[in-house]
Amino acid sequence: MQDILQEIVAFKRVEVEQQKQLVSPRDLYARVERLMAAGISAYSMSRSLASSPYGIIAEFKRKSPSKGWIHEDAKPMDVVPMYAAGGASALSILTDNKYFGGTLDFIPQVRQAVDIPILRKEFIIDEYQLFEARLVGADAVLLIAADLSKDQCRSLTRTAHDLKLEVLLEMHSEDELEYLDCEPDMAGINNRNLGTFHTDVANSFRLAEKMATEAVKVSESGISNPDTVRQLRAAGFRGFLMGECFMKEKDPGLALKQFIERI
Repeated sequence: MQDILQEIVAFKRVEVEQQKQLVSPRDLYARVERLMAAGISAYSMSRSLASSPYGIIAEFKRKSPSKGWIHEDAKPMDVVPMYAAGGASALSILTDNKYFGGTLDFIPQVRQAVDIPILRKEFIIDEYQLFEARLVGADAVLLIAADLSKDQCRSLTRTAHDLKLEVLLEMHSEDELEYLDCEPDMAGINNRNLGTFHTDVANSFRLAEKMATEAVKVSESGISNPDTVRQLRAAGFRGFLMGECFMKEKDPGLALKQFIERI
């Protein structure tokens, strides 16, 4: 069985090239240049997490390759503002359609309704996607070490910073910790192996002490208990990316609020 991550990245390369035929890089970059010239600023996700007593990154996630549909009829405007009102420190919005049921349009739908940072959660392999993120109002982007060479990661991080976007760098193994040399704003440990989908929160504890970085540490996936958040905070983490835990509920915003109250 082919590694699902390889399958997703191969599809993403085709998808990005198709998008470039619809909106040329030249046109996209010009739009972003005008946006930045207008002085429209972005929120700092790293500062929001570092200053929060909870650090929950609430994710709008309707579907996953391993679980199928989690909350098929969920609408961003019904969920995301409630996340913000419920105490989320930042928001993560899946923009991949084929595998996660998302779309880039979800971000501008909610941008004016919330005043906390928005992460574009995507399989980013081309700087074109960074310009897309900036144009629609994202404040940060996800880069996945397993998708990129170190040189690619460094180049994309540099471009993101030029666009005033922060970077959450996702790693899963000790070998990938060398990508911290790319100087991301946030260092994420994914507790879910994107190849096998096996999830183990112990992965964050195991790698925490090996992470020599000043970046804000983020634990991703498999978190469903407030006790786990408290233990991860004691291990140095300040951000906790959670999606399925809330999205599987009828009212994800209320589920988040109740989770924070239990912390």
